[in-house]
Amino acid sequence: MKALVFLVIFTALAAIHTFAWGQVLPSAKPEQVGLSSDRLDRIGQVLKADVAKGQIPGAVALVARKGRVAYFEAFGFRDKATDSPMAKDAIFRIYSMTKPITSVAAMILAEDGKVALTDPVSKSLPPLTKLDVAVQKFDSVTGKAGYSAVPAEREITIQDLHRHTSGLTYGETSLNARVKEAYAKVGVDWKELTAAEQVERLAKVPLAYQPGTVWHYGLSTDVLGRVVEAVSGATLGQFFQERIFSPLKMTDSGFSVTKEKVTRLAEPFAKDPTTGNPIKLIDVTVPPANDSGGGGGVATTVDYARFCQMLLNGGSLDGARILSRTTVRLMTSDHLGRIADAGPSPTTGLLGTPGYGFGLGFAVRLADGVAGVHGSAGDYTWGGFAGTYFWVDPKEDLFGILMTQQPGPIRVQYRKIFRQLVYQAITD
Repeated sequence: MKALVFLVIFTALAAIHTFAWGQVLPSAKPEQVGLSSDRLDRIGQVLKADVAKGQIPGAVALVARKGRVAYFEAFGFRDKATDSPMAKDAIFRIYSMTKPITSVAAMILAEDGKVALTDPVSKSLPPLTKLDVAVQKFDSVTGKAGYSAVPAEREITIQDLHRHTSGLTYGETSLNARVKEAYAKVGVDWKELTAAEQVERLAKVPLAYQPGTVWHYGLSTDVLGRVVEAVSGATLGQFFQERIFSPLKMTDSGFSVTKEKVTRLAEPFAKDPTTGNPIKLIDVTVPPANDSGGGGGVATTVDYARFCQMLLNGGSLDGARILSRTTVRLMTSDHLGRIADAGPSPTTGLLGTPGYGFGLGFAVRLADGVAGVHGSAGDYTWGGFAGTYFWVDPKEDLFGILMTQQPGPIRVQYRKIFRQLVYQAITD
């Protein structure tokens, strides 16, 4: 009888543990999946040392291979200001790691037969029908730069939004002075605007480039999220929940953090230790005016691991099929080709090195060499403004996730170091 009572209590505690931590993937000792425990420990040595130096408040690192988690550790502080220790179930602002999820959502609609990659965006968002492009011109006499507005040679397509060849930009980072000025004047952003207001304002500003000619990072994925909403009739958060988060059991993902979970939210330092500048991240304790498909998401490490494993599995996980294998292959193939020659590599800012093209939602490695980081041809990757990072390597049947809440220049270095410390641990 006592044994039965113990079993019931143990089962209940296990259920509570699973609920609190989300649906953890199967685990294995590193040696069971071709990794070295001793070599993986180098990840912790580096992160612990940098927490002690005050370079990062804390971090969570996860490495999975052959369908099983071989390394999953938390370091430092979830919130250094309150001396709250980092926990494996900490919730992070993932910023641009929201983009791959939005691209998956759009491809779900493609598999439903509701959109096609070659569709003009105006089919779903009519205000974006006729757009101008701000073209820079130099006066042959004075040498001064000027700008003229010319009609877009073709409409933006859904594919352009996925691969950042739409001509849309982030106003504050645009190198096109006319576009930067227009974005500031009209107030183009996603914060405190409704979805409809954002689209209407974008329709009033010029593009930085002709659609389909240059890879340029910007609001493309936010607009792709607006397409998902227009086609599905749901908010982006509702669509994510119904078609991605619930099937994958991503229990702590969304666009805001509830009061019950706010004590699990990871926080940055008050000031960047490298630059000394104040750090201000988005307030995710309040539901946003609209769901930013380009940078508004939150997730735990385990939740994002389930998303990565789904992709690595070819679109399914634990019996839930999100996408077909053929769609995942399409998404993780390069979609730039010669377009890449017209601008910087997609990973120049992400990893400090060229060598990657861009697929539908993330950068895609073109060859084993060229890129100055470990990896394999065909691996795909992206990161977030606040320090989060992931990559998936189909050839090695591996993915890694590093979650920190520390924006600034140092995040590029951590992405590179984390990758090389994972690959140097491979033993088979």
